[in-house]
Amino acid sequence: MSQAVQLLRDLIALPSVNAAFLPPGDPRAGEAKVADYLAKRAGKAKLIVERQPVTPGSKNLIVRLPPLGQARHRIVLAPHLDTVGGDDPRLYRPTKTGSRLHGRGACDTKGSIAAMFRALETVASRKMRPSNTEIVFAGLMDEECNQTGSRALAKRRMKADLAIVGEPTRCKVVTAHKGDLWLRLTATGKAAHGARPELGRNAVHALARCIDAIETDYATLLRQRRHPLLGQATINTGTIRGGAQPNIVPDHCEADLDRRTLPGETFAGIRRELLGVLAKRGLKARLIDVKGFACPALETDPSLPWVRDFMRAARQKKPLGVDYYCDAANLDAAGIPTVVWGPGDIAQAHTANEWIALEQLEHGTKLLTRFLLSLP
Repeated sequence: MSQAVQLLRDLIALPSVNAAFLPPGDPRAGEAKVADYLAKRAGKAKLIVERQPVTPGSKNLIVRLPPLGQARHRIVLAPHLDTVGGDDPRLYRPTKTGSRLHGRGACDTKGSIAAMFRALETVASRKMRPSNTEIVFAGLMDEECNQTGSRALAKRRMKADLAIVGEPTRCKVVTAHKGDLWLRLTATGKAAHGARPELGRNAVHALARCIDAIETDYATLLRQRRHPLLGQATINTGTIRGGAQPNIVPDHCEADLDRRTLPGETFAGIRRELLGVLAKRGLKARLIDVKGFACPALETDPSLPWVRDFMRAARQKKPLGVDYYCDAANLDAAGIPTVVWGPGDIAQAHTANEWIALEQLEHGTKLLTRFLLSLP
């Protein structure tokens, strides 16, 4: 068994479920056990270890490998340490079946942690490591919920030539991902007795008409615009709440929408556009952004020197885009050219039988090691 595979087995066996998905005190909650394990390994490798406070009881793990000479460049390896949950206890026991390793986080994204950290350890053990490039491993908190870890790291305004955010991309370099807005659409009406509905105004019916316009007219409008890597923006009605009981005409109804954005789109622009579609049907509703923080789309120039070199190392000629949102946009917003990369397939992420192909893990570890050793 290779050291990368053993490292991944160790990581899966240390549950690090995002605390937002579990009740207080659940032993599977939080990233601390994984961070402590990696910090101990980093100490043995004589790497510089730092903890960055994020929220009470939550810290990013920062591990640094200085260059042999004066630091003129920096690269950041940034996987997240948290996972989604799952009730089956077998999820937290690493299990090898043929050429696959199963377990929660195997691909999302402990596979990236294993590849990145093992590559860092290998480079640290070499006498001929980079002369002028500092390598920083940033194990980030809370990607699966609010991305507070990457937002905290971005606030440090760390300068770097490239950040590689760990996500399962089948070891392909991703230079663009969609952004995400959570919108709340609210309609109001007038309450009345259910036996005399004509005396009220039904807010549920009003909002249903708005949702129909959004899922038809607005969705058609979005399909008319395409990004070369990301395709079209989308909107989805995820939840709806309204009314108190059947015999009362509801005076309030609200729905939560998921709007996946393209580079350059803003809440203000989307709000004008969406309410304009409703107005054409004579409909009115209130629309607000409920997340409270920005989740913008990512679009990194693939011709940037370090991005180009990493794509060349991955034997990739064209950039790629993905539909999902991740930590990359937050680091990019802080001025660091950022890409998404890691072993494993996003199709396995969050599944009840999550797994990673061991060939992907081995390939990714070797690819990244070669790239890091090639840096100036």
